[in-house]
Amino acid sequence: METVSIVFTEKQKVEVIKKSFDAALGQTEILCAAITSLISTGTELQCLRGVFDPDTNWSSWVQYPFHPGYSMVAEVMEVGANVQHLQKGDRVFVENAHTQFFKKDASHAVLLPKEISSEEGAWVNLSKTTQLGVRRAELFLGETVGVIGLGLLGQLVTQYLYLSGAKEIYAMDPAESRVQLVQDRPGIHRLAMDAGTAKEHIEKQTKGKMLDVVFDITGHPAVLAQATQLVKPLGRVILLGDTATPSVQGMGRNVVSNSVSILGIHALMNYKGWQHPEMADLFLTYLLQGRMDVTPLITHRFSPLDAPQAYDLLVHNRSSAMGVLFDWTRLGEES
Repeated sequence: METVSIVFTEKQKVEVIKKSFDAALGQTEILCAAITSLISTGTELQCLRGVFDPDTNWSSWVQYPFHPGYSMVAEVMEVGANVQHLQKGDRVFVENAHTQFFKKDASHAVLLPKEISSEEGAWVNLSKTTQLGVRRAELFLGETVGVIGLGLLGQLVTQYLYLSGAKEIYAMDPAESRVQLVQDRPGIHRLAMDAGTAKEHIEKQTKGKMLDVVFDITGHPAVLAQATQLVKPLGRVILLGDTATPSVQGMGRNVVSNSVSILGIHALMNYKGWQHPEMADLFLTYLLQGRMDVTPLITHRFSPLDAPQAYDLLVHNRSSAMGVLFDWTRLGEES
């Protein structure tokens, strides 16, 4: 069986490759046909850029040729003999690279409700990552919170924080286009500025008390030190963006004197009894209830054959895009 795949064949080079693979299924596997997949812009651009410190998660993970992507909605084409909970024709979310046809163990697939669109379902993986970040903060009702970086993860974190009862949320990003995508709700302050510039504004708004919690979701090594300046004594900084160059990352001058906690969380973790299937189900429930909404965050749709242009847009004008999807159904139309 032949499949079309998007591949980073080397640093800063994107190719669309057709290759053969064995479609024979194991007893617990499913054969899938891609419907839509979401580019995780921060992670995938870092993988494409290929600049990593040695002995980091990045340097051990990214080996070229590299198959990017982990946010896929697909249709089940066939099921293995022992697969009970899925059947042909089901739509599933799977953590899989950007590829047209593929096999997956059925235990790793999330069945999507009929009311959830495929484009909404493609956000499941990022919804779990951001949910983990908010859980890591262990928020208390009425706390004040800052979010630095309003890309895909920052947008979802802000929605979760609103659901979690934060009293005030300061959502920060220098790009006005990203700030405008944050929901305009009472208690959410949308700041088109970087964290360093935002410090004076937050100090004035909080009457010098500063914030209880700040999320650094940028992955930029310079931002952590700025984040630690925004929290009050005994405040918490949540690192949800893993920098590829920790050798140039500083934590700031007041971490010890103000007893600031710096808390990391990785997307593969579970947290205090919440496993990945339960977190995915909660996100889908919020979508069904209308309490979260990712559709306004989708800004671009590309054919997989146009992947080089999609990544070129993100490399050279990232702030102009948010949710960028590959529509795999176009391959049939373009063949």
